[in-house]
Amino acid sequence: MKRIALALAASTALATTVNAAELGAVDEPIKLAINEWTGQHITTHIAGEMLKAAGYEVEYVTAGMMNQFQAIADGDIHATLEIWSSNVSDQYAVLEGEGKLEFLNDLELEAREGIAYPAHVAEMCPGLPEWEALKACAMQFATAETLPMGRLVDYPADWGTPGADRITGLELPYKAVPAGSEGALITEIRASTEKKSPLLITFWQPHWAMSAYDLEFVALPAGEAACYEDASWGPNPNAVNDCDFLPTTIFKAGWPGLKDKWPAAHEILSNYTLSTDVQQPLMGKIDVDGMAVEDAVAEWMAANEGVWKPVVDAATQ
Repeated sequence: MKRIALALAASTALATTVNAAELGAVDEPIKLAINEWTGQHITTHIAGEMLKAAGYEVEYVTAGMMNQFQAIADGDIHATLEIWSSNVSDQYAVLEGEGKLEFLNDLELEAREGIAYPAHVAEMCPGLPEWEALKACAMQFATAETLPMGRLVDYPADWGTPGADRITGLELPYKAVPAGSEGALITEIRASTEKKSPLLITFWQPHWAMSAYDLEFVALPAGEAACYEDASWGPNPNAVNDCDFLPTTIFKAGWPGLKDKWPAAHEILSNYTLSTDVQQPLMGKIDVDGMAVEDAVAEWMAANEGVWKPVVDAATQ
């Protein structure tokens, strides 16, 4: 909880040094994007509750991770609060460069993405976690739909194809099959763990399943920008993407009109941060214990007013 304490100290200092902003159009709802994974729901609902505490009306709008950016540029959605740098569409950079999206600072979650497997799979593929071991083990991971290639369970199609990109770049004999949802990814992990069956999957942390199912990441060549731009870089001289994910940052973005229409809300969302120590246990309460997102967030907000309220107060008092 050291990070929470540091965040609280920073927030408290902010409250004493920043002038309060105007609330703005409190009679109109601020629309926050809801994407396809539990952690993002938590991130967004905590931010929404902070806005409500400031006096705003909040509306949650279901939006695909890849297609939300145009809606924000058009002002149909006002902010999205958990963008992963490793899996963001090219459209984001274009729209930001045109001044149609505003970067709202890092969320500060400690994150990693990669190709993963449950720990028991190491016995089926000697040499793991080294990526080269996957070459000789492909048939262990094969299914009827992928024979003679192994199967990689990739992210849902509308999240992009980062797992497939790694497989292609490293010329591994696997076929990437997109999962239908985050829930489908968890179903694959659960089934593999219970049946002690082979599984290779694109996954991320923070996520409660990383510890619950003892997932480990494949050791791919270190991700560097050159890997994505220069085919001569890395173990495959004929392709880009022959490396791990780049180190991941998680950030927030909003409609450029947000700061003028709702100045205090803009300040709150810009200064809002969330630690892995907060998000990951809340994921477990929702996905494992079956709590509703709203209930889990409300419980955390009530117990941790000293963490989030200074950010709200700094913007409104």
